Amino acid sequence: MKKIAVIGAGIAGTTTAYTLLKRGHNVTIIDYRRYPAMATSYANGGQLSASNAETWNTTKNVISGIKWMFKPDAPLLFNPSPEIQKYKWMFGFLMATLKGEHKKNTLETIDMAKKAREIYFKIADEEGIEFELLKKGILRFYDSKKEFKLDKDKASWLNQEGMEWDILTTEEVKNLEPAFENNKNYEKILGGIYTKSDASGDIHKFCTSLEQVLVEKYSANLQLNTNVEHITRQKNQLVLTMRNENELINEAFDNVVICAGVGTQKFANRLGDKMNVYPVKGYSITIDLKDEISKKCAPTVSLIDQPVKIVASRLGNRFRVAGTAELAGINTDIRQDRIRPLLKWVEKYFPNVSTETYTPWAGLRPMTPNMMPITRESKMKGIYYHTGHGHLGWTLSAQTAQMVADRIEGKS
Repeated sequence: MKKIAVIGAGIAGTTTAYTLLKRGHNVTIIDYRRYPAMATSYANGGQLSASNAETWNTTKNVISGIKWMFKPDAPLLFNPSPEIQKYKWMFGFLMATLKGEHKKNTLETIDMAKKAREIYFKIADEEGIEFELLKKGILRFYDSKKEFKLDKDKASWLNQEGMEWDILTTEEVKNLEPAFENNKNYEKILGGIYTKSDASGDIHKFCTSLEQVLVEKYSANLQLNTNVEHITRQKNQLVLTMRNENELINEAFDNVVICAGVGTQKFANRLGDKMNVYPVKGYSITIDLKDEISKKCAPTVSLIDQPVKIVASRLGNRFRVAGTAELAGINTDIRQDRIRPLLKWVEKYFPNVSTETYTPWAGLRPMTPNMMPITRESKMKGIYYHTGHGHLGWTLSAQTAQMVADRIEGKS
């Protein structure tokens, strides 16, 4: 049994801690916030989605990104302010695109997503975790002939067990999700693609519920309001210097796993490790379905509006709508011109859903240039990284946590 510190109490840290505890290790979870899962794992789109696991490194996306660059309501917004890390990441993204590994990386990501999905289902069953899990699949729908054709053509290499690429007519879209019947824009929908094995759920509820299980059932040590200031190696152990309120603590561990989201880059810089993780900002709104009409008229199947890159999930009596990507550094300010397109989208497709009461949110996705998560060891032996999932942190973390645990135990 090893004594292991996990830095970060979001989805990456929570799944890592769970995996290590189940394997018999002694785990301490450390986070500088007052509560778990308060950053990127707070209010994402909610999808456990192999169908949305395609990497973004395509020439089409580069061209679209350039066109969208300075449109305030575009799916991708670029802040041109000078910042070395941002331009380093953008250059890396371009190089990854030119390398031509889009299909290979996408298929690898899909494989991880399918494995992670089954792990989440198993955790929910074994630990009695309630997080608004819905196993109703994900429906991508289209009002653009060009986008629909491009995605239909992907069936030749994407369609597989657990990643069904079922192409639907307009009528079949309506039959699958009757909520579309209640709007005049339904006739603009040209068809859809349905992946029946996908699911959705509340990432924040999952993390907070599982953290409780980790402490009460598996005896994890949860240290919140604690900032890790230094990591040093002393003989065969790693010593963390931590500050909890006004108290300075030094504690030794056999291993450390850094799951600090966009903050992982700072740790890598301190430790002298090459890493290129950038905060790609995303927005969401969570609508309270207070009245019976809204509850009835909000969709229950999780959705992806592919042409505008918006996703939506039903979370009990709430409706989560998320989208947009913004390159603006470490900045979680909520811009109304980025929230407005999400509200307009609800009004367009589900006009009977009241948006009078909603909560806006912005989070920073830790993303690598080639969109592949990082699960490797640091130059300082015994320290491991678990980050870089981008918009797929919820989708992939349960499986990438297994990969990190295997590395710690020398199994890979």
